[in-house]
Amino acid sequence: MNEITEDKKERALLVALKTKNETHFIVEEHLTELEMLAETAGAETILKVIQERQKPDKAFYLGKGKAEEVAELVELNDIDIVIFDSDLAPTQVRNLERLIDKKILDRSGLILDIFAAHAKTKQAKTQVELAQLQYMLPRLTRAWTHLSKQVGGIGTKGPGETQIETDRRLIRTRISKLKENLRKIESQNRTKSLRRKEFLTASLVGYTNAGKSTLINLLTEADVLAENKLFATLDSTTRSLEIEKGKQMLISDTVGFIRKLPHNLIESFKSTLNVVRDSDIILHVIDISHPFFEDHIKVVDETLKELGCDTKPKLHLFNKVDNLEDKARIDYIKEKYPDSIIISAVRGYNINTVKEKLIEIYEHEYNEKTVTLNITQSKLVSQIHSLAEVIKTEYIDDEVKVTYKTDKANHNKIERLINKG
Repeated sequence: MNEITEDKKERALLVALKTKNETHFIVEEHLTELEMLAETAGAETILKVIQERQKPDKAFYLGKGKAEEVAELVELNDIDIVIFDSDLAPTQVRNLERLIDKKILDRSGLILDIFAAHAKTKQAKTQVELAQLQYMLPRLTRAWTHLSKQVGGIGTKGPGETQIETDRRLIRTRISKLKENLRKIESQNRTKSLRRKEFLTASLVGYTNAGKSTLINLLTEADVLAENKLFATLDSTTRSLEIEKGKQMLISDTVGFIRKLPHNLIESFKSTLNVVRDSDIILHVIDISHPFFEDHIKVVDETLKELGCDTKPKLHLFNKVDNLEDKARIDYIKEKYPDSIIISAVRGYNINTVKEKLIEIYEHEYNEKTVTLNITQSKLVSQIHSLAEVIKTEYIDDEVKVTYKTDKANHNKIERLINKG
């Protein structure tokens, strides 16, 4: 009889560096988030270490003395992997691996590993592999990589299992191929997005685990995966939302953002996040109960700026009010973010207010109009079809009456075309 056993969780030691510009409270919060990331990746956090320094040591990040202390802790506590909250230089990784003799992973490597585990579609898998290879390129000499085929575990998913012995030239060739594949996927997605422009579109963005997927499920009765995990959603999901009878819009859920998100990952996922760039309005979902919610807002705003989406109309939705212990925070938010809405996606609190706001936006941006043209103006009728959602076309004698619905910008374009004709 064969005995079935569960995979053993890797035992992790987490490391953070406190510099003169940070408080212990902030560093501890960052370590708590790193622990959540490690848990999402499948590791159990056994110990946390904080080292105070003016700046990182060039050779060992923590300094050689502290790195030796970490090596002793690793040995005494049967640690499998040491995870650093900041990015490490390739030289630091090599030195730490020689000293500690265990897998060394930095924050970017951990996030990339989580993305590799959660990638389901061809697009997401291509994006993650591209980011991993770009991350791997300067780190090909890691001491533990030759073991990854046998031991597996965190930091070894994706291309790490097949590209270990590949030299930089082959990796660069693969990177070029993946970029070309992404361009083709983006071109296909562009065609889809053009078809969607007949509708008003909104994108949900937010810090990871803010409750975006729960909200889109509530609004649209979708079946988007909603878990209390970081990065449960990678691919953007678009659903139809009837905000009022006869008033329909499209709403998209997107990958969550996080502080210190690897630059390569942002670059790779830009094609997925084009749905944000193409949307008419951004719905920024924020976990009001989180002690660092304003830090989360800043991270999301900075990421949107990097994506070129920082000038779009934005509505702040402060979620998880049912988890909020300090009710005084509500007054603070109402004063600082007067146009925001405080909600609970789990309990459905204030969701009607969200819909009312969306109706207001819809009516402001998306109006219906009827024009009467000569029957010979078939080209103009065709142009209206390309710029607007045509609701009704009536032919009366030598005239054609076209009723259409579109946003302000396209209304103006159509008016100019009619005036020219």
